[in-house]
Amino acid sequence: MRTGLLAKKLGMTRIFRDDGTHVPVTVLHLDDLRVVTARSAETDGYTAVQLGWGKAKVKNVSKPNRGHFAKHKVEPPAKLAEFRVAADAVLPSGAALSAAHFVPGQKVDVAGVTKGKGFAGAMKRWNFAGLEASHGVSISHRSHGSTGNRQDPGKTFKNKKMAGHLGDERVTTLNLEVAAVDAEKGLIMLRGAVPGAKGGFVLVRDAVKRARPAEAPYPAALREAVSG
Repeated sequence: MRTGLLAKKLGMTRIFRDDGTHVPVTVLHLDDLRVVTARSAETDGYTAVQLGWGKAKVKNVSKPNRGHFAKHKVEPPAKLAEFRVAADAVLPSGAALSAAHFVPGQKVDVAGVTKGKGFAGAMKRWNFAGLEASHGVSISHRSHGSTGNRQDPGKTFKNKKMAGHLGDERVTTLNLEVAAVDAEKGLIMLRGAVPGAKGGFVLVRDAVKRARPAEAPYPAALREAVSG
């Protein structure tokens, strides 16, 4: 199991194939994605790598994090993420990851935070049909109806589908296809949509339900030599 990548969602566009057909893609950007540190089973109880995306102003970094980044000799990143990896896939601090980590045609899983939609009714939130438009229904056409209360069980069970907060939750989309990769510009183009709004961050990893292509570099595709 190798590391995934932390990327920023730039938005959607399309790319054209040689036969003239077009593919809708979501563009993800890697901005100076580097390894900050590694977790080991001996000291942390598990094996993982911590990645940092972009660069942050020092004045915006907390004092404990300043010490953490200084200890590992890396510039303060704007965003952090951690990926579990196998023992032979641990990367050294300062290693710069490339978009070539994934290859065109590969299947990946993408995790992100969906757009928040605020308080929503049962019809919008759960796709309920609502009440009838006739037969005595008055002013409550979009309500969710009965919640199951009666003398037995005498309560509404937990997790009942009702009106409430919609969106703003972590969602993972499985088996998205890598349509194209531009390693020079740090871009990954995935076929279809990924969770979240423009400017949001997503975690991209090898698909857990598909085999990793033989041409995918292991343990990772590095953009340059390790510094520090």
